[in-house]
Amino acid sequence: MGNPTAVRPSSAFTTVDLDREGKQVGFLMIPHSPNDDAWGATRVPLAVIKNGSGPTVVLEGGNHGDEYEGPITICELIRELDPGRVQGRLILMPANNVHAVMAGQRVSPVDGLNFNRTFPGDTRGTITMQIAAFMTDHILPRADAFLDLHSGGSSLDILPSAIIEPTDDPALHVKNVAAARAFDAPYSVVISNLGEPRTATAAACRAGAITIGTEMAGAGTVSIEALAICRRGVRNVLAHLGMLPPEDASPRRGDGTVLELPGSAAFVFATMDGILEPLHEKGTPVRAGELAGRIHCTWDPTRVPDELFYRADGMLYARRQPGRVRPGNCCLVVAAPYQGVLA
Repeated sequence: MGNPTAVRPSSAFTTVDLDREGKQVGFLMIPHSPNDDAWGATRVPLAVIKNGSGPTVVLEGGNHGDEYEGPITICELIRELDPGRVQGRLILMPANNVHAVMAGQRVSPVDGLNFNRTFPGDTRGTITMQIAAFMTDHILPRADAFLDLHSGGSSLDILPSAIIEPTDDPALHVKNVAAARAFDAPYSVVISNLGEPRTATAAACRAGAITIGTEMAGAGTVSIEALAICRRGVRNVLAHLGMLPPEDASPRRGDGTVLELPGSAAFVFATMDGILEPLHEKGTPVRAGELAGRIHCTWDPTRVPDELFYRADGMLYARRQPGRVRPGNCCLVVAAPYQGVLA
């Protein structure tokens, strides 16, 4: 991609040069004047590793602050990767929603916003919106590829998977599928977020970048299995894109099967205030109309539990982690075989 041509006025600045050769580690600085700091700044970690010609690949972690495998993987690359092994430019951002990362929560405690619902951002908005605006105006236009590393966070436990972001561009879709397959997670899943356009991956597709995400387990912890998959998968994709030598990729383990979330029917939502009793383990085949779980009101033993039912055929892909639920909470998610074009 080229350098940005139309950039909105902004007070944000960086302590690194995005276009300089070598390895630099610093910050995106956004002036921030809360009650206890007159002329302070929010510091978003930012590293650049550049060597010769080649693609520009952006790695984002900490989009949500309670998702850990991606940020750990990116920080390791920043510390350990020899610039001489890189062909092109890596832009590494391990804690983009930095206030949420430091708080270990999904949304920013500074402005209450979900970073992944703020794109294209606003250079004169709140801190979260300004970070999204910097990504939109200065990072994504430089990107040939974008890897957005997520997990299920504190509220979901998800089968480790590479995520394919849908796009209306057929050629880009094929590249997205190929990159997800190169990641070689146990599952590759097409997730549209019900058509939500304000996510980082949706913004990356609009910028024309090869785009994949991940869902690396979750449950509010670091999964040993998922972290190993993430470490391996990131290097697999960088080798696939020609940024790292082919020998840095691991031998293929998966069969290339692609799944999708079949629209709103994929989701089972809580119907009442109570305690969720799920009935199936992740990976279990399920059918529409089958009993999926119950919600118990243990503080009112006279109340009969509400029954929840699956609304799609497929496989149980994700389960809510906290037992306590409120009406509208996502309790269970079903994935089904992908019906679209793969190549």
